[in-house]
Amino acid sequence: MTKNRYTRRDFLNHLGWFATLGTFGGMTAASARYLIPNVLYEPPKEFKIGRIDNYPEGVDFLSDRRIFVVREKNLIKVVSAVCTHLGCTVNWVAERHRWECPCHGSIFNREGMVIRGPARRPLPWYEVSLTPDGRLLVDEQRIVTFTETLSVKT
Repeated sequence: MTKNRYTRRDFLNHLGWFATLGTFGGMTAASARYLIPNVLYEPPKEFKIGRIDNYPEGVDFLSDRRIFVVREKNLIKVVSAVCTHLGCTVNWVAERHRWECPCHGSIFNREGMVIRGPARRPLPWYEVSLTPDGRLLVDEQRIVTFTETLSVKT
C-alpha cells in the first residue's frame, strides 16, 4: 500500500505554476483595461449663463465658469478669466481698464492682449449668442476676436 505524500517539491511546483498563471492573468487584464478609454467628466464647453438683464454695463465676473461678461451699452462680449501663462484667475482692474494676474504679474489690456508677461498669448474671447428663452449661450470652443460681439436690443 503506497502512502500518498505531498512533498515540498510538489508544493513549490504548484506555487510556481500559480505565480506564472497569476502573472499572465494580470498582464492580460491590464492589456484589456488599456483598451477601455478613460472618461474625463469635464464641464461642457457650451453653456447658458443668465439673461441679458442680469449684466449691467461694465465687466461682471462669473467665478463658477471663470469668465468675464463685458457689456458696453447694447454690446455683449465674453472673455476667459484664465491667465494664459499658468492658469491663474485674472482680475479686472477698472481704474486701469485692464486685466491683471495676481500670481505672476501678467497684464492684459482691455482687448485681452498681453501688455506685460510672463504670459505670451492673449486672453481668448468666446462666441456668445442669444437662446430663444432669452439667455446668453457661451461657446468656449469657438474663439472669436475682440471685435466680434453680440448686439442686443434693450
